[in-house]
Amino acid sequence: MQSFTSNTLAPSSNQSWFQGDGKIHKGRIFYKIFASGTYNYSFMFLNAIDSTYSDGSHSYANIPLDEYKIHSLGIYITKNLTNDLSEKISLTVNGEKSKTVIPKEIFYTDPAKLTCEKNDYICLEIEFSGNGKIPYMEEMMIPSYVYENGKWIEGKHTPLCASILCDREVQKKIGFFGDSITEGIGVANNSYKWWCSQIAELVGEKYSYWDIGIGFGRAHDAASKGSWLEKAKSLDTVTVCLGVNDICQGFSEDSIKKCLYTIVTELKDAGVRVILFTVPPFDYNPERKQIWKIVNNYITTELSKLVEIYDTVSVWGDKAPNEHIAIYGGHPNEEGSALLAKDFVSKIDLY
Repeated sequence: MQSFTSNTLAPSSNQSWFQGDGKIHKGRIFYKIFASGTYNYSFMFLNAIDSTYSDGSHSYANIPLDEYKIHSLGIYITKNLTNDLSEKISLTVNGEKSKTVIPKEIFYTDPAKLTCEKNDYICLEIEFSGNGKIPYMEEMMIPSYVYENGKWIEGKHTPLCASILCDREVQKKIGFFGDSITEGIGVANNSYKWWCSQIAELVGEKYSYWDIGIGFGRAHDAASKGSWLEKAKSLDTVTVCLGVNDICQGFSEDSIKKCLYTIVTELKDAGVRVILFTVPPFDYNPERKQIWKIVNNYITTELSKLVEIYDTVSVWGDKAPNEHIAIYGGHPNEEGSALLAKDFVSKIDLY
């Protein structure tokens, strides 16, 4: 699907897993469309966990998942967020309506020609079953429902597609690679006001955008060279904003520096333009503040020799000596997201 590219600003990474019970279940997830037009669409799925959730006691990067079965896939196009939907469009994989998904598998639905307007919702409906570990996103930023007792209720336990792709022609494919700050936690769900989305709206539709931020994401997980980093390697330009969770989980400054070096060099070697963010402020305690300062000094003095650097601290941090204090919240609110988007576009030429 090299000629296909993302057409939503919704984050959509696998963050955790739930235990299947062998029964058939149905789920729906609503994605807003970024650019209007009639295109061939394909939906990408990945049966892997991208990064560690929370402390890793339940779900961690590259954890083995299990086989599950998709009994049917379909989509609805709607201008409103509603489960009162008609005119379902069935999707197939290799010409088949059902699909057995094996561990670590990446697959794409067959192309379907769809006409969508900007900010229309594509509602993806999936009917599935399994007896083992099934991937999903716990910190869902977009509407998600499950079908229980004859009605749709809010729920997260359903597989989601990794990307909504179409054959729209773009000049470059832009990606946002990071943790919950990149995913968009801190602004209202379904608002599409996270800083990545606001950058996309400012830069415009000549490019495509893929938010591969994921809550609790760690540089250590990205450096493991699993499915998460492979997503980023498929893009032309990638922003990298990682390090907060590594600091908060007690990793040493030397270990974090090594992981950031691995990430940027892996991406560069894949031909990706890398824009590395300094580690954002997060109201660190004195010990963590010291590690944060050491890591950011390494970014600005050493990694700046390899890739472009964008400084988050000048926008999101308090005045010295309290620059580690996050004045718009550790997970930046809508105001902080807007300020960073405007500052980023004024300093970094994506064209």
